[in-house]
Amino acid sequence: VQLVESGGGLVQPGGFLRLSCAASGFIFSNYDMSWYRQAPGMGRELVAAITSLRGKTNYADSVKGRFTTSRADAENTVYLQMNNLKPAETAVYYCNAGWTAGIFGWGQGTQVTVSS
Repeated sequence: VQLVESGGGLVQPGGFLRLSCAASGFIFSNYDMSWYRQAPGMGRELVAAITSLRGKTNYADSVKGRFTTSRADAENTVYLQMNNLKPAETAVYYCNAGWTAGIFGWGQGTQVTVSS
C-alpha cells in the first residue's frame, strides 16, 4: 500500500489549498478514505472522511463549512479542499483508508503552513 499526499505549502491566513492523496496497492473504491493532520507536538487529528460508494462525508467541527473532501475512484485519488485557512491549522496533513482511524501505514504527509 502506498499513500502519497501532495498540494501543501505556505499560505496566508484566509487563503486556500487543495490537497491530493494518490493511493495504490489496494482496491481504492472499496474503502472509506479520511484526512488527518498533526501539528508540532500534538497528536494526529481526524479532519474529514468520505465513504466509499455514495461519498458521504463527515468533518471535524473545527473545519465544517471551510473544508471539503471528495474522491475520484477512477484515479485512486482523494482530495481535501481547504478554504479560509487559519494559522492554528499549520500541520502535516495525511490521508489514509478508513472512516475514523487509519487502516494502513502512514505516508509522508504534506506540510501546510498558514502564516503571514
